[in-house]
Amino acid sequence: MLRREEVAAIVAVLAVAAMAWLITDVRMAGMDAGPWTDPGSLGVYTSTWFVMMVAMMLPSTMPMVLVFRRLKQARSSPTLATSIFVIGYFAVWTASGLVAYAALKAGLSGGIFTWDRSGRPIAVGALIVAAMYEITPLKNMCLGKCRSPFGFLLSSWRDGLRGAFTMGARHGAWCLGCCWALMMALFALGVMSLTWMLVVTGLIAIEKLLPWRKVATGVVTVVLFAAAIGVAVAPASVPWLTIPTAGPMHM
Repeated sequence: MLRREEVAAIVAVLAVAAMAWLITDVRMAGMDAGPWTDPGSLGVYTSTWFVMMVAMMLPSTMPMVLVFRRLKQARSSPTLATSIFVIGYFAVWTASGLVAYAALKAGLSGGIFTWDRSGRPIAVGALIVAAMYEITPLKNMCLGKCRSPFGFLLSSWRDGLRGAFTMGARHGAWCLGCCWALMMALFALGVMSLTWMLVVTGLIAIEKLLPWRKVATGVVTVVLFAAAIGVAVAPASVPWLTIPTAGPMHM
């Protein structure tokens, strides 16, 4: 049974996520250049990436946040500690975004991600890798940590605000281990596409929240393989996929 303050926390989180989606929609309007869209300047990319991660990841991490708050309730400053926990979580995702930025910029500067050169086969390969990662032991272990809030928190509990940040960062690391391939698939389909963002967000939520774990993993695997086949055989028929034109589009 959810407590009143937990219901309030859920409403607040969903409101923040909804606002992040709205901001993302406004900022990304007209910027979808398809697979391997140029991320533009570091400052613009970093702020956009952070808002994207809030929109995409916050709803599915809600069970972990609620359990952390409940365990912290018996101690002191549950609201502040929970906020620090969430900050630690998104610090990891922000850092991962910087790594993705460097890799994407390097590939674009060398022309590797040009659609008519290597961009299309690399996109197909990224989607296949993402699909195959779904059935690996590492994915299974990371997903297990994300789906078991009590188990994760009790086994890694640290007191104090520093401990809250550390636990949030550790949760972020497990979540990154679970979802990095899906994020790579997003870049391969169009990281500036709000529709593909929604699709990937849905896949993440299915894996983390659907009670039938094997069914959830199977659904995600099939969707990724289907996308890979579509991009390889008939990219123009893939729903919501923007075929890149000559010259990169900047954020």
